[in-house]
Amino acid sequence: MKEIVLDAKVENLPQLLSIIDEELEKAECSMKGQMQIDVAVEEIFVNVASYAYEDKSGSCTIEVDTDPANSYVTITFIDEGIPYNPLAKEDPDVTLSAEEREIGGLGIFIVKKSMDKTSYERKDGKNIFSMGYSWA
Repeated sequence: MKEIVLDAKVENLPQLLSIIDEELEKAECSMKGQMQIDVAVEEIFVNVASYAYEDKSGSCTIEVDTDPANSYVTITFIDEGIPYNPLAKEDPDVTLSAEEREIGGLGIFIVKKSMDKTSYERKDGKNIFSMGYSWA
């Protein structure tokens, strides 16, 4: 398992994606899988960077656990920001036009639809969001 600790700042996203892509390439993840995972990682990390610490600074720990034998990866984001479960928000009604839909929630919806598994827990003052993906 690879553990990455970064300041929760949007400008650290390229570094994070580079490290994750390197791990996925080592595990022989498909290019399609890498692209889906990158979109999901961007959504979650940018949300942490933008909202978790309000006006303060903080860090985000990202754990990348690849299982090449089973073509599976689990990526976990851990922060000490304000409690927030992105999975608790109701999915947007994608049958409505963009003008009719409420603002927000589409990114998490995409994460939930593109990943095979998502979970959230609040433990010991930390937000712990995990997502899993199989490229088999």
